[in-house]
Amino acid sequence: IGKDTFYGFLAKQRHRLFRDDDFAILYIESNGRPSVPPSLLAVALLLQAHDKVSDAEATAKSRYDLRWKVALGLEIDENPFAKSTLQHFRAQLIIHDQVGKLFKASLDEARLKGLFGGKRKLKLAVDTTPIFGKGAVKDTYNLLADGIRQLARELVRILERPLKEWIQEHDLERYFGSSIKGESDVDWSDKDSKKAFLTSIVNDAARLLVIARNVRITLDEDSSDVRSLVKTSELLCILLMQDIEAGQGGKFEIKQGTVKDRTISTTDPESRAGRKSSRNLFEGHKASIAVDTDSGMITEVDVIAGNAPDNTDVLALVERSESNTGQEVETTIGDCAYGDGATRQAFSDAGRKLEARVPKRPNRATFPKDDFVIDLEAETVTCPAGETTDTYRFVKVKDQRVRQFIFSASVCHACALHDNCTTKSCLKGSGRTVTIHPQEVLLQEARIFQGTDKFQNSVKRRQVVEHRLARLVQLGIRQSRFLGRIKTKFQLMMAATVANFTLVMNSDGKTVLFAA
Repeated sequence: IGKDTFYGFLAKQRHRLFRDDDFAILYIESNGRPSVPPSLLAVALLLQAHDKVSDAEATAKSRYDLRWKVALGLEIDENPFAKSTLQHFRAQLIIHDQVGKLFKASLDEARLKGLFGGKRKLKLAVDTTPIFGKGAVKDTYNLLADGIRQLARELVRILERPLKEWIQEHDLERYFGSSIKGESDVDWSDKDSKKAFLTSIVNDAARLLVIARNVRITLDEDSSDVRSLVKTSELLCILLMQDIEAGQGGKFEIKQGTVKDRTISTTDPESRAGRKSSRNLFEGHKASIAVDTDSGMITEVDVIAGNAPDNTDVLALVERSESNTGQEVETTIGDCAYGDGATRQAFSDAGRKLEARVPKRPNRATFPKDDFVIDLEAETVTCPAGETTDTYRFVKVKDQRVRQFIFSASVCHACALHDNCTTKSCLKGSGRTVTIHPQEVLLQEARIFQGTDKFQNSVKRRQVVEHRLARLVQLGIRQSRFLGRIKTKFQLMMAATVANFTLVMNSDGKTVLFAA
């Protein structure tokens, strides 16, 4: 098998890494039959993440793959667990919030190898990468049909009625075929035909919501049936409100444009349409990770919404990294996505250091704000032509009261650079304006820092997180195997655990990337 392989590493270290007592919270000592040792199942989950296999394949490998048998410490003829046993153990880890035990074991191993510990403070690099969602993404017609079907099934379950009989009674059979659009006789080239079809679906949804409301009245408000019914009803309401608007003649039509935070899947309502760049569009979630730039160890991971900014909850990511490693974080390094004023302010208020590039200079022909000299102490602004103003007024920017400096209209109109300064004609009685950012001081400090050699070293250090993301992608995190962010985070955390153990396994006990 090879002592230096991942299988050999687990074979040698599994008894030290995971003990049955570590998972005692998942079990009741006084009830039930003897279970498969949880320490063995923990190793099986790591092997599953390493080999990127399904639950059925993992079960088969535990029976027939010699590498797995060596890693798990099994005899040749042993059949250690059923697929349902592995699934149940995973569910218990997630429900009891114990997935972190496996991940922290990799950090503890790094500490024993000398990659953490002592007086060294951590320099973390943070970044995100897309995770494609598992849920089916459909158009408005099919989304509404899915929402109707889910609510109908929920009502049938609560009412304990046969599905076929109930949907026939309420004239909903068409939603239980292969495709609501494929089985319709709509002329898709005719706008009126499409509107009539959509209107019929919306009316069915509204009718079903009334039925759900009447059923809810008959139930105990604190029951699980009510919670489930409310959740399913709310999903259908969201689908109606986000995509549908009333048209003329009592007909409904699809809204133009896309609403913010649009639900794109009924099977995975948490999935979102996102982008990593103007061209790199995806549907799903984002993996957010923090990496120690000296050792390359992943110190914390999270899964955020696919349409969320990269800097979402980054401060919490750093704080949890300190908790996971027991080491103080000296500096956090990010790319331009983390360089906005609000994120800098949050780090500053927390007494933390953030190094990230200030958003790039706007690509336009006219003079951007960066070409003006802003003197915050003297409370003046000087334009590219050398004119200075100390006249300002207060305006609101994102609910914050900030200063907006105003140049004289007569000076602006007479300036030889006027046409290069703004594409807008000067307002009556005033000239060019420059609004001071709420975090202008922090942004100015960051721009100055960007010109130093120390910042260039930070840029080089940040490459480590890109390498770790590439490793996680190799381990299969690009495509989620589960529905929802909680289970997707489990997949991400297991991949990060494997990546960390592999790094520790190949380490010689010294920092492996940058000198401390």
